[in-house]
This record gives sequence, structure tokens and C-alpha cells, in this order.
Amino acid sequence: MIKLTVNGKAVSLDADPTMPLLWALREDLQLTGTKFGCGMALCGACTVHLDGQPVRACSTPISAAAGKKVTTIEGVAATKTGKAVQAAWTRIDVPQCGYCQSGQIMSACALLAAKKSPNDADIDNAMSGNICRCGTYNQIRAAIKDASVTLAKGA
Repeated sequence: MIKLTVNGKAVSLDADPTMPLLWALREDLQLTGTKFGCGMALCGACTVHLDGQPVRACSTPISAAAGKKVTTIEGVAATKTGKAVQAAWTRIDVPQCGYCQSGQIMSACALLAAKKSPNDADIDNAMSGNICRCGTYNQIRAAIKDASVTLAKGA
């Protein structure tokens, strides 16, 4: 039995310890906002937070999450940073197809939690592992800056 906390809720899963965290979230817990992209930790669609740090759920075994806190796109809005990022995503109208956006938002939230006022290089570095086939990178950068301003104002 693997015990972890997902979006603030204690969870016990009877799962193979080598099962990717992504499948435990999607299949066992029915949290389908985290997407399967490449399965090799290259595209970032499966990004979640593990104890506040962004990880690729497709390549993280469920055993690595044992005893830790997992935050998914379904739970990130419970944080001040998550609310600010999601609101900025809407204001800037970031998504086109939307498939990568949960991973993009999770990476953006981790960045803003670590660095309150990131510059373009900080954003590019933090977001480099997230691929958007629609090419919304300029909107993503603008939304991160917008969320940063909102957070600085204390909203």
C-alpha cells in the first residue's frame, strides 16, 4: 500500500511501486487533468508538483511519491499562485488546443513560487521542458509576467 497526499487529501493506493505516477492519478484517482504526452518526460504535459517541485508524472514511479504531497492541475487553484496563474492564462487567452496547458500551468506555478518576478531568461529556463505544439510561447510568457504582477500586488 502506497500512501501519499494528493491535492490535500490523504490517499492509499494498492499499486505496483513502479507504476508511473501519471497512471495512478489518471486511472486510480480519476484526476484526468494531467495529460499523457510523450511518456518519456520530454514534453511536460504530465507535469505535477511533488512536494512543491515540478516533476514529470509519466516517468516518476508512484513509489517516489510515497509519503509526499502531490499537487495536480485539479488542486493548484487552491494556492494563491495557482489562482493568479490560471486567471492570467484566461486574461491573456493562452490556450489554443489546450492539451499542454495543465503542464504549462504547473511549471509556471513552480517558477513563480520560487521566483516572484522572473525575467524572460528565467521563464524560458523554467518552461523549457514544456512543449506547446500550437506555439503559444509568447502568450505563456506574457501570462507568467501578468501573474507575477498580480501576486506582487497581493491580489
